[in-house]
Amino acid sequence: MPGQDITRPKNKRVAAFTLLLIGLLCAVTPARTLSEPVYFHSQPNAAQSAPSQSTATPPNQSGASTAPQANSDRQQSSDDSGTYVIRKDVDEVLLHATVIDDKQHIVTNLDKNDFAVFEDGKPQTIISFRHEDIPVAMGVVIDNSGSMREKRAKVNQAALNLVRASNAQDEVFVVNFNDEYYLDQDFTSDLLLLKQALEKIDTKGGTALYEAVVASAEHLKRNARLERKVLFVVTDGEDNASRESLEQAVKQLQEENGPSVYAIGILGDEEHPRRARRALETIAQRTGGLSFFPSTLDQVDEISRQVAHDIRNQYTIGYKPTNPRSSGGFRQIRVDAKVKGRGKLIVRTKSGYYAGTQTAAVGAK
Repeated sequence: MPGQDITRPKNKRVAAFTLLLIGLLCAVTPARTLSEPVYFHSQPNAAQSAPSQSTATPPNQSGASTAPQANSDRQQSSDDSGTYVIRKDVDEVLLHATVIDDKQHIVTNLDKNDFAVFEDGKPQTIISFRHEDIPVAMGVVIDNSGSMREKRAKVNQAALNLVRASNAQDEVFVVNFNDEYYLDQDFTSDLLLLKQALEKIDTKGGTALYEAVVASAEHLKRNARLERKVLFVVTDGEDNASRESLEQAVKQLQEENGPSVYAIGILGDEEHPRRARRALETIAQRTGGLSFFPSTLDQVDEISRQVAHDIRNQYTIGYKPTNPRSSGGFRQIRVDAKVKGRGKLIVRTKSGYYAGTQTAAVGAK
């Protein structure tokens, strides 16, 4: 699916009808019908008014509520519209990293000198560093297959609570998927619009998880105004409808400046839970996110708040690779953190990236 134009229905319409359909969708906002899926648009909507946010410390994160401290070598400037642009070296690789201690508490008070970055085993020089609660572009990608019928109400509420607990300037879109994927709400901060999109429930068909996630990542890459990118994915089963494999999907997610994926697998008595679990674990681990497998549906809301807390307490680390990006290829990444007098610290970030696939990005003020 690399380079796929996600504004185009997946080879199911002739070109002329596709252009007509897109033109109609851009001109009006009709009610979504089950027979005519609403595919991805080429341009994001303008962000709406931001919802009120919760600043409470999420469950199971005691001792980790210290406010992030600003510490950045990055230059910023504001344009006339109030949008700040993150200006960085064109060859800089950015990593978003979470640090936890041996008690699984998020560590929020480290500085640049506490980190070491390695690419393909070789040490790299950190040229920029920041630790602030900066906004993210986030896709909420929810399974809409038949098996989710009784689960969607609680999953939808958890997704909305994730947005409430996140940065007020985050820009969020909603994708519902079964054996097709639908962009039911483009980028916005408006909780009402997000709620309406989440309530477009079909609960029928199969599970094209990989295609939905890759298309959502591509939408982030093409249209997000914000540099940090996240996908929040909820499913209750194994992919049984995508035309690509898990490894093909992961490869596309690992393009430079790709999103971190936070995945919740409500697997229960799913027929093939091991394969479904492995898929979500692989996607999350390789992109620097987390995977969760709640034993009950009631735990999903708690997990969503934990995800928001994790996202808001990350470090952004930039380095210029000693092996030029122009040479391409996959690069393995490792980040270490050490502080004298403290126990072992674990740094979670993406495991690697494919060089030369970065898209320019800006941040919103």
